[in-house]
Amino acid sequence: MRVAVLCEFSGRVRDAFIRHGHDAVSYDLLPSDSDFGPHIQADIQSFPPEHYSQYDLIIAHPSCTDLAVSGARHFKEKIADGRQGRALDFVRWIMALPVEKICIENPISVISSKIRKPDQIIQPWMFGHGETKATCLWIKNLPLLVPSQIVEGRSALIHKMGPSPDRWKKRSLTYLGIAEAMADQYGEHHDSIRFHRQ
Repeated sequence: MRVAVLCEFSGRVRDAFIRHGHDAVSYDLLPSDSDFGPHIQADIQSFPPEHYSQYDLIIAHPSCTDLAVSGARHFKEKIADGRQGRALDFVRWIMALPVEKICIENPISVISSKIRKPDQIIQPWMFGHGETKATCLWIKNLPLLVPSQIVEGRSALIHKMGPSPDRWKKRSLTYLGIAEAMADQYGEHHDSIRFHRQ
């Protein structure tokens, strides 16, 4: 399966799909933190939507800075200056890409009220990490993720991080267990459809 992981600098989801035998590439404004797989450093909207029709699946992690309800105290300002509107239009642009399967990941955010409710809300503790961080998935032609390793622990460690220059990067990282579950389950879903069609 050909997979594009949009707005990903960590390489975690891309690398998980590669380990599962898929042809995956990541796109982001930043260079990739991992040199395990191919990375295109660019604004994803610098390519026309048709560019992405070469992929079977897109996993997207649009920035939550202007969308997450954790920053609701700044919403009035972000609405007034257009930042939130532009962020929502960016999400709509990804949702409309001409790709058969799409998964958009974001924390609890105004996407739910301004565009549509998520198809699924998952937690790290469902996938091997004893932490809480509600993560919403908006999906197209994909199954719901099945918890792969439910573990003890319900600590909100991500919210307790102290100030640091790269705090935002650490908070935005996809948990490895979730990346692995996406590669395993979404990839298996594609293979079963392909087999059925033959």
